[in-house]
Amino acid sequence: MTRLVWRTAGESHGRGLVALLEGFPAGVELDLARIDADLARRQGGYGRGGRMRIERDHAEVLSGLRAGRTLGSPIALLIENRDATIERLPVPGNPRPGHADLAGCQKLGMRDPRAVLERASARETAARVALAAIGRQLLEPFGIEVFAHVVELGGQAARADAFEAAGGRRAELRAQSEFFGLDPALEEPWRRAVDQAREQGDSLGGVFEVRALGLPPGLGSYHSGPERLTARLGGALFSIPAIKGVEFGLGFEAARRPGSRVHDPIVPRPAGAPGSQFGRFARASNGAGGLEGGMTTGEPLVVRVAMKPIPTLRQGLPSVDFESGEPVRATYQRSDVTSVPACSVVGEAMVLLELCDAFLSKLSGDSLDEVRGAYAAHCQRLREL
Repeated sequence: MTRLVWRTAGESHGRGLVALLEGFPAGVELDLARIDADLARRQGGYGRGGRMRIERDHAEVLSGLRAGRTLGSPIALLIENRDATIERLPVPGNPRPGHADLAGCQKLGMRDPRAVLERASARETAARVALAAIGRQLLEPFGIEVFAHVVELGGQAARADAFEAAGGRRAELRAQSEFFGLDPALEEPWRRAVDQAREQGDSLGGVFEVRALGLPPGLGSYHSGPERLTARLGGALFSIPAIKGVEFGLGFEAARRPGSRVHDPIVPRPAGAPGSQFGRFARASNGAGGLEGGMTTGEPLVVRVAMKPIPTLRQGLPSVDFESGEPVRATYQRSDVTSVPACSVVGEAMVLLELCDAFLSKLSGDSLDEVRGAYAAHCQRLREL
């Protein structure tokens, strides 16, 4: 059963965004500055548009916290919008290709793209990032790290071993990168690609990778399709606007290889080796990306996510005027040239939320102390297996 439940509300140019988190245990000490730090990271990255120069996202805790510790009751957050102009903004006379505009108007039966785009906007993902920053602070004391980085932008890919090459400097390298990447050799080519797209009134997509380290085996389930962690993570990542592809481990490459070069051999784990707290079994490789049968294997979770180029282009795309039915150029609204770096932060957040849910589903408890006890008991069973 799913334990953690989250919801968001709010429009892109409304008063603000509201986020609600239920099922979070009591007794977790929260550093609220870390929530704002993740929100600031989401606003960053080379190629962002004018909206990010207006907003200064800050999460105000409305409930669920006392003296800096969670109460076990629902946690409510508010992120106010500075650009709260929803009542003054014009109604676009045409739907923009690549957005939810036309399909949403057809769903509602009205010629008002603003009624659709205000909620369909990726602005909503700020609320998800804020909630995930809370989940991160639950998982970290158990040695679980979730880390995203950009691996491709505009068709130019970073070195395949960028994460491994970064080692313990990964957080430092990502913080130094304008694109939240780990391959410094790509900084200038990516910057030139974004500048060229800006000059041409175009936009760029890309790929980011999310890794989760320190996960114990057995999170998720094989009982039914919806309970499989692969499905839950995939669905969560596809819920982000503009995501067009998700792959775990070898991903599509696994379809091109024979089974002998895909599946991860099970080997004895040497005493005292990393991961020994999870028992005596290990994998000789990680083509599965840390998931088998819808459950974590104890190896690092590796998932890559493809984001399409933002469909709001300065050059405009062909559309049709609602009233006249005549061909027109789609209305341009303030937008980014690329938001792949920012999207990597949102992808990291979605993986965090799903892993936090899976962690609490397996190791449930009303308080952090109960969760600690359940975690210790699970590790003990793994060592005895």
